[in-house]
Amino acid sequence: MKTQYSQVLLVDSGGFFPELDDYEDDAWFLMDAMKLLGTDAAGVSEKELRYGRGFLLANYKRTQLPLVCANLWDKETKKTLVAPYVIKKVGSVTVGIFGLTSDKVDLGPARDSVTVEDPTAAGKRTVDELRKKGATVVVLLSELGKVESEDFVTAVDGIDAVICGRNVPLLQKGRMVKNTVACYGGEQGQYIGQTVITLDAQRKMTTGDNDTYILGPEVGEKPEVLALVKSFEDSFNDKLRKIEKERAAKAEMSRMNGGNGASEQAVDHYLGAEFCARCHQAEYDQWKTTKHSKAWQTLVDVKKDAMAECIQCHVTGYKQPGGFQTADDVARLSNVQCENCHGMGTQHEAYPTTARRITAATCEKCHTVSNSPTFNFAIYEPHILHHPPATMPPLPPNPMDKMMGTESGAKH
Repeated sequence: MKTQYSQVLLVDSGGFFPELDDYEDDAWFLMDAMKLLGTDAAGVSEKELRYGRGFLLANYKRTQLPLVCANLWDKETKKTLVAPYVIKKVGSVTVGIFGLTSDKVDLGPARDSVTVEDPTAAGKRTVDELRKKGATVVVLLSELGKVESEDFVTAVDGIDAVICGRNVPLLQKGRMVKNTVACYGGEQGQYIGQTVITLDAQRKMTTGDNDTYILGPEVGEKPEVLALVKSFEDSFNDKLRKIEKERAAKAEMSRMNGGNGASEQAVDHYLGAEFCARCHQAEYDQWKTTKHSKAWQTLVDVKKDAMAECIQCHVTGYKQPGGFQTADDVARLSNVQCENCHGMGTQHEAYPTTARRITAATCEKCHTVSNSPTFNFAIYEPHILHHPPATMPPLPPNPMDKMMGTESGAKH
């Protein structure tokens, strides 16, 4: 955008911390990266508090990332936990940016040290203060959710643009809500919203427009940022692998000592493709020719084979009874196997006379808009059929494969 416009701000609504227990490194690295990218302001949600108040404040102080939230209060200091807003002079425009978080969520480990004020009261107060301090354009970084964000800007005057966060859908075209242009960028961090505001002679908004774009390979990479991310991901993957091995070793020791390190096998559980091949050898042999049978290797190649958010769609029965638990299960349960599509092997007799219908919904559990934007069931299905047609439509290139450094279609 900075090549097209001279007055540009880079903001994030918040909700960027990971949701997994072992991912604190990912959290602080994201703050470093956002600071490096020149983020002008970022909101705060309950996700940023999932490792506790102290963790967030330590990294807020360390990175100096401009976090804003006008209704999140620190019980100890009796002040807002982070800055309520920032005022930026962008060219000839004075812009006020503030954040709001939901008061209807669980703050996790920070619930005893932080409190959330009613968003409407905090928002009205903050908009008035920003206007009094000379902001001619006001931007809200909202972690209220889609409906609540829209209701808020309808009820509270003076907000020119809202970046909607917290379980919001991806809408490639934003919309005007009363006098506010709204951006809906989804939750996966793979899209960027471009909000363009037209100003009058007094530097106040007259019109607003928003479009959201996927950050595909055509966007290009900054070599120094790419190298930094790659270095971090490789070392983080190694760290996660070590944690997983230590956890597995403790569970095994507990089991050997008569503890509960390993629970009894559930009645219904995963069995693995080798078991299915005993009766379905032809189907098994055909599966071996598909990209599903090589799904695990694509993670190994890019050193993401210890990252839970990636593993779950590249193995069989992740964290389910009898399914993939740790790296010890790679030989038997890696890759997208029979049971991913046909269900647990122990449930086989539940449908012996009627073939189970594989629908688009079966595939879309992993082939989401975010990680498989070109997915079309009618095009993809022939490539996994056990009795494929003589000619098949070619798979369209998936931009996410290039972002991962894999060949087109390799994730599928």
